[in-house]
Amino acid sequence: MRALFIVNPQATTTTSRTREVILGALASELDVTVAETEYRDHAIELSRKAATDGYELVVSLGGDGTVNEVVNGLLATPPELKRPRYAVIPGGSANVFIRALGVSGDPVEATGTILEALRAGREREINLGRITSDRDDRYFTFCAGFGWDADVVQRVENERSNGRKATPALYAEVAFKLFFGGDIRDPSLAVQTRGGGVNDVYFALVTNTTPWTYAGALPLQPTAASRFELGLDAFALTQAGHALTGWILSQMFFPKGLPAQGDGYLTWHDQETLRITSSHPRAFQIDGEYLGEREEVNFHSVPKALRIVC
Repeated sequence: MRALFIVNPQATTTTSRTREVILGALASELDVTVAETEYRDHAIELSRKAATDGYELVVSLGGDGTVNEVVNGLLATPPELKRPRYAVIPGGSANVFIRALGVSGDPVEATGTILEALRAGREREINLGRITSDRDDRYFTFCAGFGWDADVVQRVENERSNGRKATPALYAEVAFKLFFGGDIRDPSLAVQTRGGGVNDVYFALVTNTTPWTYAGALPLQPTAASRFELGLDAFALTQAGHALTGWILSQMFFPKGLPAQGDGYLTWHDQETLRITSSHPRAFQIDGEYLGEREEVNFHSVPKALRIVC
């Protein structure tokens, strides 16, 4: 089987030695071509060409940003060609997507899982989320966020450009600073679904699975019923007092996740479409990647969009 191995050389949790071990394991059973990413969205270009170049499988090594790029490239495969299957090896700081699939966050163990799945012919089809706006037409694998979490992502990216590593500790530090600094208290958002909607929202998430993210080893679950096999779920923070908001966030750490109903927030389950608007530009992210500021984004569930080897 011909496989394109897309590697992010800046992946935060793998060394050159680890990459060599992984490549050796893959090459023992696959006809592997290695392509290293050199700039943002390079993985989109590489994976978009994979089917044209005759690859049956695309494997990536990197974080959730690399995964998002590869997925968007694969979904752009020309319709007359068979889209390659996809396998993920974690190399980032959070690796939310692969851990939500139930695969180990250790890159060597994940490689072994992929090879076992290939031998057994094991794969699964998953739904994806899709965003559209006057500036976007892009897929996401696990979450999109308007407001506070996107502000966190943006500031972490700024810290990384200054030489800091994107560790769970850094995310926590930035999140707490924004939380107590008042950045979360801006009720400019509105969420609309087919069944109705709500205004004066401080922070909104749309999820394609659970968890939303991890704090180290601990999963955060604002939409605990969200699944890759269902439509989209959403969470909206409707009150922003420190005590209540802190309590809501703490419940996301519970094993069963945040209850579907409670004071200070609303959730929606298994939605085909929804829309989030803002009265002024707000920070927006998908899969932990900052996209800039937006005033309106439409969300769509795309059933059985991708075949995953895992």
